[in-house]
Amino acid sequence: MEDAGGIELQITAADDQEPNSSNDVSSVNNKLHLPKLIHYRWWLRVTCYMLFLLSGQSAATLLGRLYFDKGGNSKWMATFVQSAGFPILLPLLFFFTTSTISTTAINLISSSFANTPKGPQLSTLTFLYIGFGVLLTGDNLMYSYGLLYLPVSTYSLLCATQLAFNALFSFFLNSQKLSPFVLNSLVLLTASASLLAVNADSEKPAGISRGKYVIGFLCTVGASATYSLYLSLVQLSFEKVIKKETFSVVLSMQIYPSFVATCGCVVGLFASGEWRSLENEMKEYKEGKVSYLMNLIWTAITWQISSLGMLGLIFEVSSLFSNVISTLALPLVPILAVIFFHDKMNGLKVMAMLLAIWGFLSYIYQHYLDDLAKSKASLTSENELTGVQLETG
Repeated sequence: MEDAGGIELQITAADDQEPNSSNDVSSVNNKLHLPKLIHYRWWLRVTCYMLFLLSGQSAATLLGRLYFDKGGNSKWMATFVQSAGFPILLPLLFFFTTSTISTTAINLISSSFANTPKGPQLSTLTFLYIGFGVLLTGDNLMYSYGLLYLPVSTYSLLCATQLAFNALFSFFLNSQKLSPFVLNSLVLLTASASLLAVNADSEKPAGISRGKYVIGFLCTVGASATYSLYLSLVQLSFEKVIKKETFSVVLSMQIYPSFVATCGCVVGLFASGEWRSLENEMKEYKEGKVSYLMNLIWTAITWQISSLGMLGLIFEVSSLFSNVISTLALPLVPILAVIFFHDKMNGLKVMAMLLAIWGFLSYIYQHYLDDLAKSKASLTSENELTGVQLETG
């Protein structure tokens, strides 16, 4: 986006230096082609973020189920790995931060001679990172309780309510319009997750009391609402507080809150006393010690990949769109389970997949209509500006 702005600035400067008709026509043609370049770059970034989110979330969910199924029982450890993989993003943050030092220096110099708005203060960013980190700690812990105490069917159904919560928060906090295609997408994706829930065993897991079942139920609903609030607040922070359009900003919003959440999990792990049972848990893990460690390591990595994709979609589109893509992964998990765990595929799972794809395309089509409307409005304004320039020239 910065490169595109530089190109447009150069085109404008060329127009000012040579005000003749041929240069005006060339300038207009360059400007008309420029939105297409930006458009393709935007879709490329969005596609990459979608792949990160879908692959990361699907893999992390499967690994999380494998952890509990093979003998893992620590809720704080399951919460810890959801944020502890942030160090793998530090090289990316260093690379993208150093690559934009010159641009930042130029912006600082220009802002000293003009009334250019500066970035947020360090204290403001620190407050945001700590607040989001604490919010993620509580949210991840509630999800861990839900995954431990609920069957997969009920857990998936309750996770689908995240869409409804996010639509509500996006409407009030982010001025997100709920068009018919968006509402259709929400209904279809929720129905897809509901079919998966109906298809699975809805009874309480063996050894889980009714009290723990209720705790898992309430924690999962609370986690869905909390994460939806988190997504909307992150989008609001990008728009109102940070006001920057760089990849390093997205990385920072992932790394620093994850660091705070990881510290919170370490405190919880020691305060609860669960750290004493980790050694025995590793010894008694059904697949062995190496598999136990590899499960935790790869769960941490895949959650970071998923979170990076989620934040990237919030940055490029909206929190509601990122949530829609996240819900698309719910029917993908059973498909992957068929491949890796040899689960059976039946008609309900196929129907759930088709509904999810339909809902996904519905939301994509709505965004295409919005993008088309913006392009027409931009083209109209360019034509009006060109007509004025030719008349005055």
